[in-house]
Amino acid sequence: MKLLVTGVTGQLGGEVVAALKSQGHDVIAADRERMNFLQPRQAAAVVHAEQPDWVINCAAYTQVDQAESEPDTAFTINRDTPAQLGRAVADYGGRFLQLSTDFVFDGSKTRPYVEDDKPNPLGVYGQSKLEGERAVLDALPNAIILRTAWVYGVHGHNFVKTMLRLAGEGKPLRVVSDQIGTPTWTRDIVMAITALIEQQAAGVFHFTAAGETSWHGFANAIFEEAVAAGIELKTTRAEPIPTSEYPTAATRPAYSVLDTDKIGPYLPVPIPGWRDSLKKMLQEYATCADCS
Repeated sequence: MKLLVTGVTGQLGGEVVAALKSQGHDVIAADRERMNFLQPRQAAAVVHAEQPDWVINCAAYTQVDQAESEPDTAFTINRDTPAQLGRAVADYGGRFLQLSTDFVFDGSKTRPYVEDDKPNPLGVYGQSKLEGERAVLDALPNAIILRTAWVYGVHGHNFVKTMLRLAGEGKPLRVVSDQIGTPTWTRDIVMAITALIEQQAAGVFHFTAAGETSWHGFANAIFEEAVAAGIELKTTRAEPIPTSEYPTAATRPAYSVLDTDKIGPYLPVPIPGWRDSLKKMLQEYATCADCS
């Protein structure tokens, strides 16, 4: 198959490209120079010209707090350009997979969110992603919307690498303990993406690792698994604090665990526990020469 992947310089897009190439697909890795998501029509023109079997949109404006002061930019990247890409794909009969987020929910529930739960974003980022979902489905009712959460990997910027950097510097760390979710490794998300495409799936799906934790629990697990992998740290424990002691421009959902029952039958293996995947990622990171 011919596949076009956006957001290839991000922590997820690059791994999607590598996985698809290893499977023998013809992959177009569209970086920011090739497809400018601040210019929706220009980005759509690339899709029109290439006419891939699938467009996998990993590009996104993900600065959650900054989005509150840059709503126009967030909506252009997360809604308007995906809408144009969806229309371009619809014109020639291709398929589309759009990555989305747990931030489409408000976190008021105490059980994992299923795909049919009513979204209610708390900020600009979540609203822009939700409207991007709807715009894609309006253009392509058979599109895949894949929501995930708390993403980390060996490449790019993410919570795991931030914690490792700060702990390596020996700084005291205070981490929020009353926001609950599921850390999810990019490698596992790639597995889900390729499985959905291979089976020509359609609709909204949730995918994260199995289990749940707080940001504080995640941080301490990072330290424990990093030390076990041979990564030298000067700080090995974080102090728990409530959200009220860590004010941010954007409000975060207090509980954003996603139910993954729907996607399970599409996957080639059972969904791994979040701690198991974290361990594997840190073992890889410990020996990675170009994972800055």
